[in-house]
Amino acid sequence: MSGTAGAAGGPRLLVPDVLRGGAILAMLVAHAVPFLPEAPDVVRLLMRQVNDVASPLFALVMGMSAQLVAERTDRSRRARMLAQQVVRGLLLIALGVWMEGWHTWVAIVLGQLGILLIVGAPLVLLPTRWLVAVAASCAVLAAPVNAWARSELLWAFADPEAPFSRVAGWVALSAHYRLTNLLPFFLLGALLLRHGFRRDVLLWTVLAVAPLAYLVVPVLLRLRPEADVSSGSLPDTLHDLGLVLGAYAVTVLVVTVRGARAMRVVGVVTVPLLAAGAVSLSLYLLHVGVLALWAPGGPRPAENDLLGWLVIVPGTMAAGFLWWRLVGTGPAEWLVGALTARRKPRRTHAGPVPRLRG
Repeated sequence: MSGTAGAAGGPRLLVPDVLRGGAILAMLVAHAVPFLPEAPDVVRLLMRQVNDVASPLFALVMGMSAQLVAERTDRSRRARMLAQQVVRGLLLIALGVWMEGWHTWVAIVLGQLGILLIVGAPLVLLPTRWLVAVAASCAVLAAPVNAWARSELLWAFADPEAPFSRVAGWVALSAHYRLTNLLPFFLLGALLLRHGFRRDVLLWTVLAVAPLAYLVVPVLLRLRPEADVSSGSLPDTLHDLGLVLGAYAVTVLVVTVRGARAMRVVGVVTVPLLAAGAVSLSLYLLHVGVLALWAPGGPRPAENDLLGWLVIVPGTMAAGFLWWRLVGTGPAEWLVGALTARRKPRRTHAGPVPRLRG
């Protein structure tokens, strides 16, 4: 199946697009949690898992996209490509700093993602064996590097508004996601794209490993209630890995179904995610802007606000689908493309379902 143009002018791939849409949906759900303070415990548990998967899943898809761009760029033009990725990363950082001034309850992660793209884009040019080694090393070293930074460097960044403090937070000191923990997911995304999205031994291995990694935290807490499972620790990283691998494996299984009828059903079901993924940056800005207007610096709701939740989650998804269907490329995506000399066509939607990478 052919699709519309994707990275570096080649056909779009369905798996990264669906995963990107799933990541933005997860962020919408996570950021709308304060609207449901009285939700049942099982619902709150589910929303916490959705919150945990959002940023690492975005990192995984960013790694896939960076690998795809690198593969589709002639060797003689790779220096220019890397410069474009740096500019793109700086634009994400600038947007993140700007949005932090909107004073919402959202922990803005564009700064971390911008740094991630700047650091990760050159690494996807490494041979596969070296990339595997770097990804594994980053995953193992992330927790001790975070612990060292928090114990030895936190005093030097007392002013959270200072530029160096911001960068230090994005790299290792943030209470939320940081470069040290997102980089392994970025590199894993690049490796998965190199392998291809197909039902093979690797996919079944991923599907088996996902629940084992996810269960590390609850099992560890059962055995050692005092264990450190805070954000950035190794158990926390394994927890996120289980969620991300599960999302990846299920997505590949769904989009590689066989049979004309099943493929038609998958095409219909995945369209909302494809639409959200295509305009994900625009939707990110849109929903944070709505939150800034809805509750500007105010307290979180004391009781369930279903209207607020509906506006942020299904409302934002519907807005993304309508824009994608009627207009095409999101305004933020178009602007970033123009500023990085990788201009996107205004209309990139509709047509057949994008082809799979097999």
